[in-house]
Amino acid sequence: MLKILKYSFYDLIRSRWSYVYFLFYLALGFVLLFLNNDVSKAVITLMNVIIVLIPLIGTIFGVMYYYNSREFTELLLAQPIKRSSIFMGQYFGVAGSLTLSLVLGLGIPFVLYGLMQSNAIFDFSLLLVTGAFLTFIFVGLSFVIAISNENKIKGFGYAVLLWLFLAVIYDGLFLMSLIVFEEYPLDKFSLVATILNPIDLSRILILLKLDISALLGYTGAIFKKFFGTNLGFLISLAILLLWTILPILGLRYKAGKKDF
Repeated sequence: MLKILKYSFYDLIRSRWSYVYFLFYLALGFVLLFLNNDVSKAVITLMNVIIVLIPLIGTIFGVMYYYNSREFTELLLAQPIKRSSIFMGQYFGVAGSLTLSLVLGLGIPFVLYGLMQSNAIFDFSLLLVTGAFLTFIFVGLSFVIAISNENKIKGFGYAVLLWLFLAVIYDGLFLMSLIVFEEYPLDKFSLVATILNPIDLSRILILLKLDISALLGYTGAIFKKFFGTNLGFLISLAILLLWTILPILGLRYKAGKKDF
């Protein structure tokens, strides 16, 4: 698996899209720091961008890599190599290269601006950690979708639809349910609904650590009571880790059952 991981990782590192992805975050970091002139404010602005962008990029890259390397994958399958090693290697290679581009692209401008001497270093670190989680989650989901659909158009369509649902539609349905059932106690429902969406969970986690949960009103008070504690923070990270593991298990199952 390590050899396949290295091949996938270096293959993507040499890809021009990896450089574009890296340069985009590098430019974004410098521009935000120039406009805000404050690390803490730049982190808040950055959160609104990457919480939605990272899942989209992870989804598209995952689907593209699977379909573009289909012939190479079939060649590997003809060798005495475990299926799980092949697909796990490709998955970790793609997710690892995207995460490296994210960390370096955002880390370089913030470090040069004086992040190490700033009080926002923990908030920025949390932003990178949640970004890494989202990358691994959505690359895994995109691999599961791609391996389940032979047709490239269907695969791309389902993957983008999944991102659109979790990033946009889910929030709309959540808000509508809160309005419709406002007369009922919705504390537990709000917590469960947030946990069921990794994008929402990441956003709430960062908002609470930035201490701007008051912007969420009554719902923010509920989240702060649960997620704002050290135990709630650890539970949130554990849930994100579970979200990361589930697509991996799904990928292993699909790979083992699929007839190539």
